[in-house]
Amino acid sequence: MHIHVDYDERLHAVYERGRVLPPETVATWMAALTRSAPARRPLTVLDLGSGTGRFSDAIAETFGGPVYGVEPSARMRAQAELSHPHPAVSYLDGRAESVPLPDASCDLAVMFLVLHHVDNRALAVKELTRVLRPGARLMVHSGFSGQMHDHLWYRFFPRGREVDDSVFPELAEVVEQFAEAGLARIAMDSVDQLVAPSLPAYYERFRHRSFSTLQLMSEQEIAEGMAAMREAAEQAAGTPPVPVIQTADLLVLERTGR
Repeated sequence: MHIHVDYDERLHAVYERGRVLPPETVATWMAALTRSAPARRPLTVLDLGSGTGRFSDAIAETFGGPVYGVEPSARMRAQAELSHPHPAVSYLDGRAESVPLPDASCDLAVMFLVLHHVDNRALAVKELTRVLRPGARLMVHSGFSGQMHDHLWYRFFPRGREVDDSVFPELAEVVEQFAEAGLARIAMDSVDQLVAPSLPAYYERFRHRSFSTLQLMSEQEIAEGMAAMREAAEQAAGTPPVPVIQTADLLVLERTGR
């Protein structure tokens, strides 16, 4: 199933604080994208579901641009313009099922934790195939049901993995759907990203409740999980910081045909 989230209602106000990434983590992701992106420069890039633009400006710096951050939430786009302006980035009103770009106009498209929010994945896949040039790459950072990595927050929220398994799609299903539309799987990259420099810093991010899967939990579950994480963070505050490293999947696909 997908999660329908109205980011204009509340999450736009906390997303930038709750999902902010250290500069070295952004650099890690740019290196991962570069490993599988077309070698030529500059590249025209679609950042689909760009949110507050937390990757858009870095993508422009890495690949030259232009970069089109396509995001349905007006308030998220406004936050992106404020927090991540860049002369090569344009933030546009659109969604996965309706991308406001011409046919065969992009060399690269990226989707960071967007796939589980898409209402009509079949239509979105067709749109991505339409806007990508032959030989262009699509990179999808997502969780996949049945093979979720061991996220730290699961230790404090007992149903966390179960909820994520119900939210994220199965890898085989996604790969088959993309392949039928002309986007062939090239690789599955594993990215070890620094999420926070310590458990207290991780809690400081998490307490903003910007993770959309929390919407499928009860207020009691959330309160209990937050309390447990806060207690662990307080206990860790006086000890040497232990970085929070999280492994993430990056599915790489290529637009086939002419």
